[in-house]
Amino acid sequence: MEKIFSETGVVLTSEQMEKFEKYYGILTEYNSKFNLTAIEKKEDVYIKHFEDSLLGLELLKSGNLLDVGSGAGFPGVPLKIMREDIPVTLLEATAKKCGFLEILKGELGLKGVTVINGRAEDLAHKAEFRERFETCVSRAVARLNALCEYCLPFLKPGGVFLAYKANAEEELKESLSAIKLLGGEVKEVHEFSLFGAKREIIEIVKIRHTGSIYPRANGKIRKCPL
Repeated sequence: MEKIFSETGVVLTSEQMEKFEKYYGILTEYNSKFNLTAIEKKEDVYIKHFEDSLLGLELLKSGNLLDVGSGAGFPGVPLKIMREDIPVTLLEATAKKCGFLEILKGELGLKGVTVINGRAEDLAHKAEFRERFETCVSRAVARLNALCEYCLPFLKPGGVFLAYKANAEEELKESLSAIKLLGGEVKEVHEFSLFGAKREIIEIVKIRHTGSIYPRANGKIRKCPL
């Protein structure tokens, strides 16, 4: 499996490789109980979950990182394995999946990882979370216009939101007004080929404070996107 990482330029220590091996074992052990992923073949997990998560590794800022809709820990946990110096918060709305993340955190011996069971649209209005993070990441959660409303309120001005997508040209066009309204600005769309599959990370910089009314209630975000 080490070859999968090396083919995309990721160099791991033996300790990091061991953690990914252990991660795979824990994921497959608990998958049926927690309904974590439809992808179970080892090579596919390494490419479509682990390696995909690490596409944003070079784009991280120093300081607190928030993974919104973490699920089985993607992309937050793979990024944490590679960057032990960065404090990581895993935000997940499903209590059952938070239970898995707590198990994963303990089994991998990850320090500086906080698991929170809650909804982004609620927690982003709390003082201890609002505009407290330098980096926010999210993968396979919602369309970009909704995702920006969930995520940008958590970022400090100057912080960066990394939205993991497959092909986001259409989503990006429909989201430009929302990004501006929420205090963001598109810095760059990073394109990757992951073993023949097109992947993109939309890098959005927070250039000013987000208005206090955002994010709106979840129903409004989904039914009436910005």
